[in-house]
Formats: sequence, structure tokens, C-alpha cells
Amino acid sequence: MAKTDLITRLLVWRLKHMSNQAFVLILSGLIGILSGIAAVILKEAVHAIQKFLTEDFYTEYANFLYILYPLIGIGVAYFAGKYLLKDVGGHGIPDVLFNISKNSALIPRVKMYSRVITSALTVGFGGSVGLEAPMVVTGSAIGSNVGLLMHLNAKKRALLIGCGAAGAISAIFGAPIGAVIFAVEVILLEISSASFIPLLIASVMGSLTSMVLMGKESIFKFNLTDSFSASHMPYYFLLGIGCGLVSLYFSRMVRKTERAMEDLNDQWMRLLYGGAFLGFIVFFFPPIYGEGYETLNLLIEGKSSQILEKSPFFSSFENPLLIIGFLVMIILLKPIASAITLGAGGSGGIFAPSLYVGGILGFVFAYSKNMVDFHIELPLAHFTLVAMCGVMAGVQHSPLSAIFLIAEITGGYELFIPLMFVSAISFTTTTYFQKDSLYKLQLRDQGKSLPESKDQELLDNITLSHVIERDLLPIHHQAKLLDLINLVKVSKRNIFPVVDDQKRLLGIITLDDIRDIMFDPEKQQSLLVKQLMHSPPEVLSITENMQTAMEKFERSGAWNLPVLEEERYIGFVSKSRIFNAYRKRLLRQKHD
Repeated sequence: MAKTDLITRLLVWRLKHMSNQAFVLILSGLIGILSGIAAVILKEAVHAIQKFLTEDFYTEYANFLYILYPLIGIGVAYFAGKYLLKDVGGHGIPDVLFNISKNSALIPRVKMYSRVITSALTVGFGGSVGLEAPMVVTGSAIGSNVGLLMHLNAKKRALLIGCGAAGAISAIFGAPIGAVIFAVEVILLEISSASFIPLLIASVMGSLTSMVLMGKESIFKFNLTDSFSASHMPYYFLLGIGCGLVSLYFSRMVRKTERAMEDLNDQWMRLLYGGAFLGFIVFFFPPIYGEGYETLNLLIEGKSSQILEKSPFFSSFENPLLIIGFLVMIILLKPIASAITLGAGGSGGIFAPSLYVGGILGFVFAYSKNMVDFHIELPLAHFTLVAMCGVMAGVQHSPLSAIFLIAEITGGYELFIPLMFVSAISFTTTTYFQKDSLYKLQLRDQGKSLPESKDQELLDNITLSHVIERDLLPIHHQAKLLDLINLVKVSKRNIFPVVDDQKRLLGIITLDDIRDIMFDPEKQQSLLVKQLMHSPPEVLSITENMQTAMEKFERSGAWNLPVLEEERYIGFVSKSRIFNAYRKRLLRQKHD
């Protein structure tokens, strides 16, 4: 009660002394700080778990522990999520997108901390997923619930969700510009120019929070010594196509593996089979353990031979062809390992795996070309980083986010031209074969969908039950024409649904259908309603969304259509009623 009174007094004071815009700016900074703290906690927890598990064990039996670790981590994360937190892991960013679009930007409160715990366990024990998606979920949940606590409407809650996502990404990568663009390009999709300011503040505060608590330590440790050369552009063109094709492979393998995991109806079977299979993948290919950023650092620094050191089968070899083959297998297996981790019950995302696969692809491309010793030598670090951008752009359909994220990670704009070029080529290649991003495809696999435009979003927020007209008087199919005429006398409408004893719709009659015979005394007594009725051009189900309803109106050319609930007639819907509801929502949105 005291807490509620304090918030009430705060809100009253705010309404008297502060504008909505200023209040949102303050909240965006607070959300950025909280998201940054959550990101730091998650990163430190994962590093602590991994250090505890792997720091002092002997190489001779280390890989056998790699078999067990993922199974243990996923198992503990699943049971903690299900029985303690009441929030099982799985998809992160797709669920955020769905909540913004279909759930009035409301995200359950438990997600403000649940994904931090379950993701730390999953990734710390070697689950082959990333921390970025859980942090986006955490930051988004913080933004949504702060907005709810402060009695903000759905539009402003959605903006604060974007602020949470921007703060989290900025804190993880130390890339405030890329984080803002990610929030706009992936999370919010459509946003006004005025809304950029809260996103900028949240992103800056997230990055500063991470710097204060952890210093300027970056995920990637490297110094670019080579400069960009225009003579590399033909190779970047080929790399862009390769990134697009690998992005397509990544998306399709993730979905196929997820569907295969879903075919195992029993969660125990998913956990045991998934955890065991993932353990054996990590056993043979240790770089797949966890996020994998350490592997990318080794490749960027030119220490490619060190990636074989933890492998029980390849550690004694330094053959360049073996290194290439080893890395190609990692490219092929990483999407499968990530999907298995999530399908078995772990918590994480595919943000980091897409960067990881892209980095290895770029290294393999440049390393293979340099082995041939043809034309000019390609800088390994450049192609590794640029390919990270390319695959991220292809998988997430976020080319701008990918460009600025990698540009900021590199500490400058030395690679800006190849980043833009490869990102564009990869995105174009991927979208030629696959229109939607992996996030939208994952939602579609769950039977969910996102609106394609703002108009569709407004329509989808209107439900048939809210626009049903129930003043159309039904008539029994065995009634006489005279009974119908008596109904016409008291009805204000010119359409009459024809029903049976169970109120099932059999047809409709309009005033035009009986106009020529309604005053004929003989036909009034001899004709039955069932002889005069006809089928409606289309029928709507109460469970249909408004987009489908409008398609039926367009297809039939009708102005009114009946609505059924399990074959029972419940009313009519008219175009004019829908347009009126749409107009009210549009005006309300502009006012908000």
C-alpha cells in the first residue's frame, strides 16, 4: 500500500510539473542503466561459470566433461525456468516482437530477471547460443514494466521496450549507435523521428553503465593493422554472395532442427537426446562450446592453429587444409547446435551464433584465397569482421544494424565501405530466396504472425467481437412469407438471417429478394422462407482476424457479412462499422 501511494504521489506530481516528453526521457535513461546492469550481471555470471568449469581441468579428460556440461546446464536451466521462475527458455526476440504487436507492448514481469538466470546456466555450461537475445528480452521487459508502472499507454511502452533493447545491446558490445539502429530496425520497425532521442539516451546510459562496472573491455580484442584497399572489392562481392547463401542455410537449418526437436513430444526425451547430441558435437568440435567469441578473437589475431588445441583428434596437427575443413564443419554444425540448445529447453538466442558463423566464414574465405597465392593477399581480420556483418544482415534482415555494430566494434570507419557492400549483397541474396527474417519465420512456425504494415497492425488490433452488429432480426427457415413481412415492419435493417432450431445459419434474405412479391396475399401464405433464402457470399468466423475478414469483404464485394461461432449465427459485421473502428484507433494513435 505504501508503495502504491508513493507511485501515485509521484505520478500526480509528474502531471503537474513535467511534460510527457521530459518524463519519457528520464525513464529512458533509467531503463538504459537497469538494462546495462542486467547485461553486466549476465556476462559476469557466464564468465564465472565457464571459468569454474574449465579453468583447472586437464586437457586429457577435458573433452569428456564437454559431453556432460551442456546436458547439465540445459537441464538445470529448464527445471529452474519451469518450476521456480515459471518462464521456460526458448525464443526471445520473436516473442518480444509479438508482444509489441499483439499484446499491447506488455511483457511478463518475470522476464526482467528469468532470462538472466536461465541463460547464464545454459551458456555457462556450454549451450551453443548467445546472450544478446536474452538481454534484449530482459531489457525489453524492464522497459515494458516500467511503462506499465508509470501508467503509460501501449505506444509509449513499446518505445520503452526499444529503449531496453538498445541499452542491453549497447552494454554488451559497447556500440551505442548500432544498438539504437538495432532497436529501430528489428524491435520497433516503425518509429517517429522524435522517438530517437529516448533511444539514444537509453543506449548511451547502457554503454556507460557497462564501462563503469567493467571498464572498456570489449568482446573482441584486436588491432586492425591493414588498411582498406579498393582492389579487395571483387573478393568482397564474392564474400557477400557467400554470406547470403550461408545466412539462408543458417535460417533453414535452425528451423528444421527446431521442428525435429518438437517431434519429440516428451520434454525428457528432448532434454536427454538434445543434451547428449550437443555434448558430442562439442566433444569433437570444442569451439562450438558457448558463445564462441574467443574463437573469433583467435582468428582475428591470426592464431588459427590454436583452435585445434582442445580437440582430442586434431590438436597435434597444423595442416592448413585441416584447419579449413575443421572450420567448415563448425559453420555447418553451429546452427544445428544452437537450435538443439533451445529445443532441448535451454535459454539463449541466435544473434551471437549468426555473428560467429559469419566470422568463421570470412576467415575461411580469406585464408583459402591466400593459400592459393593468386592476385593479392587478403587481410584475414578484415574479412572475418565484414563477414560477421554479412551473415547478421542476412539472418536477421537488419543490414544497417550489422553495419554500425561491426563498425563501432572495430573502433572506426576503416571498413565502412566493405561493410556496406557485403551487407547489401548478403541481404539481397538472402531475400531473393527468403522474404522474411528468421525471427518472423520462427513466429510463423508457432502459428503467430506480425503485421506487414501500420495499416495491418491497426486492423489486427480490431477484433470481430467488438464490431458485431446484433440488431439484424433472424427468422426460422420454416416461417411463411407473411411472418417475414411482419418482421420487416419492426426491423430497422434490410437483411434477415435464416436459422434453424439450433440457431445455425442456413442462408439470408434481403428486402430486395421479396420486394416484388411481399404484397401478394396468396404468396404470403404459400411461400416459406427457406424457398426465398440464398447463401451469403462469404461467412466469417468469430475467431478470424480482421485482415482475413477484410480479404473476404474484398473478394465477395459484399458490404455486410454474417459471423458464426461454431456454425451458430451470432450477428453481422459491416464494412462501415470496421472503417469507423479503424478511424477511431487511428485518431487515438495520433493523439498518443
